[in-house]
Amino acid sequence: MTAVLDQTCAPIARVSGCDLRVPLVQGGTRTYANFDYAASAPALAQVCDRVNELLPYYASVHRGAGYASRISTDCYENARTSVSRFLNCADDQVVVFTRNTTDSLNLLAACVPGDTVVLDIEHHANFLPWTRHGRRVVTAATTIDETIRRLVAELCTKPAALLAITGASNVTGEVLPLRRLAQIAHQCGARILVDAAQLAPHRRIDLRDIGIDYLALSGHKLYAPFGAGVLVGRRDWLDAAEPYLAGGGAVRRVSTTDAEWAPAPQRHEAGSPNVLGAAAVAAACDTLGSIDAQAAAEHERALTEQLRDGLKAIAGVNFLRIWSDSADSVGILAFTLDGFAPGRIAAYLSAEHGIGVRDGRFCAHPLLDRLGVDGAIRVSIGLGTRAADVDRLIEAVAALTTDGPAWDYTCTDGQWNPTPETRPGLSGTAGAAPCAF
Repeated sequence: MTAVLDQTCAPIARVSGCDLRVPLVQGGTRTYANFDYAASAPALAQVCDRVNELLPYYASVHRGAGYASRISTDCYENARTSVSRFLNCADDQVVVFTRNTTDSLNLLAACVPGDTVVLDIEHHANFLPWTRHGRRVVTAATTIDETIRRLVAELCTKPAALLAITGASNVTGEVLPLRRLAQIAHQCGARILVDAAQLAPHRRIDLRDIGIDYLALSGHKLYAPFGAGVLVGRRDWLDAAEPYLAGGGAVRRVSTTDAEWAPAPQRHEAGSPNVLGAAAVAAACDTLGSIDAQAAAEHERALTEQLRDGLKAIAGVNFLRIWSDSADSVGILAFTLDGFAPGRIAAYLSAEHGIGVRDGRFCAHPLLDRLGVDGAIRVSIGLGTRAADVDRLIEAVAALTTDGPAWDYTCTDGQWNPTPETRPGLSGTAGAAPCAF
């Protein structure tokens, strides 16, 4: 089975760090197996190439007449076109560059002229910003159908300006029916915002076709580094709101007593913009848009099934799931293992096997509370994941249950670490890693 998967599940795209060798506590090194794409995805090779190409021309944006400045300005503004094309934005939607999804949602929260309805399953980025502006929380049911009925009841009982919903759960990967939710929101007189931080790296999103009014995503989850995010949305709310930041670039004219603010997107992009970040996001959008969507979906489906089936066969593994009737999910799985703290499992996988996963509560405390767990292990798959990496992870978890760890681990201030820590550059070791300075 593995030999077949190795042929059909080769990486879809080349990503940075694909050949990274990492040290093990017991000595030696192994090629890093990255299963933490949902936190920060490695940069696509095309993104790295684009940034390296632009670096010699990196200069001030919008307010420089020099050749490098003009190149940087064109690159920054053309990046909006790439994002707009990737998401198929409507004519009245603008692309605002931010720092990340959290930044985008806080920006929009200050623009919404009324209450916002959210589910209790949301990442904190799509849960906390609305508290200052009339947040109404709906408790998700055990099925998607009943959850939607509860949303309808809430939206019909009292008018709301916005329904803010995740595209895919950052904990379980489960996907909500966005087209159906958009229709419901509009029928109830509300607009819809989609937190696409986890959905956009896995699925093509057509804003026009689905009917999405606002969308937020993070470049660092979309295979683009340099700390840039995106808020795409209808212009009227963005133009009517106070600028997200007050400063240069957001104004048309300033006097000692007043300011005439520019329209969106400039209205909410005061200060020197992150031109490298915007260029990276644009390159990621262009690259992802050129990848065969069916091939990418098959790659993800096969690897996710391989992972789920392998972990399911291990005694003590319990998967987290929100809805019993969810039929669609992206390449994210969360699980617990009887008898082992999630942090200890993650430390063991890293220290003894060179495997990176995420552990904890995933900035989704209300959801974890409802699911009745204090924490879990999250495994996420991306375009650079290999079938052999999945086999390594399954074998490592199985070995933990049968043989236990080969190293001692201690928990200090909630952080599990191997004792002693022998890997260079990490706390308690004498050696230096490349980024230790």
